[in-house]
Amino acid sequence: MQLQEILYSQGFGTRRVCAGLVQQGYVTVQGRAQDDAFADFEAVDGLAFTVQGTPWIYQAKAYVMLHKPAGTECSQKPSTYPSIYTLLPAPLRQRPNKGAVQGVQAIGRLDQDTTGLLLLTDDGQFIHRMGSPKHHVPKVYEVTAKHPVDAGQVSKLLAGVVLDDDPKPVRAAACEATGEHTLRLTLTEGKYHQVKRMLAAVGNRVEALHRSRIGELALPADLAPGQWRWLAPAEVQALRTGK
Repeated sequence: MQLQEILYSQGFGTRRVCAGLVQQGYVTVQGRAQDDAFADFEAVDGLAFTVQGTPWIYQAKAYVMLHKPAGTECSQKPSTYPSIYTLLPAPLRQRPNKGAVQGVQAIGRLDQDTTGLLLLTDDGQFIHRMGSPKHHVPKVYEVTAKHPVDAGQVSKLLAGVVLDDDPKPVRAAACEATGEHTLRLTLTEGKYHQVKRMLAAVGNRVEALHRSRIGELALPADLAPGQWRWLAPAEVQALRTGK
C-alpha cells in the first residue's frame, strides 16, 4: 500500500494532506525518514511510523477502550457536557468510514454522570456483535445507592422489575450487595437509563454508577479517567467469542 494511503486510512487527513506530510519529511517509518508518498509498504497491523513527532501503530480496524470520566457525553454533538471524542487523538476521530460519520464510534452509551469502561471502534460488524441484544454480552456495573441495599431489593432485581415503557420484566443477570449502600449489577441488555430505573423500581436511587466490565474485559486499574488505549488482539478475540 502506498504510504499516503496508509496515513489516510489511519485518519491523518485527506490523501492530499497525507501526501504533503510525507513529501515535507514529516513521516518516518520504523525509524527511517520518508519523502515519497507513493512508496509501497506492507500494511500490516503493528507497522510503526511517526507523523510530525506523533508515534502511531497501523491498525486495519481500530479497537480501543476509554475510561469515561463523569461530566462527558457519548455524542459527537454534545448538548451540555464535553464529548468523549475530544479525549481521543485526532486520527481516531478522523479515520475514513464508508458511512456518513467518520472515526471510531462508541459501542453503546453511558450517561453523562456515569463513569467506566467504554469501547470504541470503526468495525461495524464488531459494533453489531457487541451491541445486539441477542448476543447477551454481559456488562457489569458498580452501583452506589442512596438508601441501604437489602436482600429484598437484590431478589427483586434478579427476579425482574417492570419499567414504565415495557411490560416485560427486566432482570439482572447477576446482582450482589457489596456494601451497605453498594451493589454489583450485571446486565445483558441495554435500555435507556436502565440501571437507574431498575433501582427506582425497587425503591432505591442511584447516586453513582460505574461500568467495570464488558464481557471478558475488565477496566484496567492503571487506566485513569479520560485515558484510552488500544485493545490487544487477544482482548478483541475474547470479546468476539465470549471466552
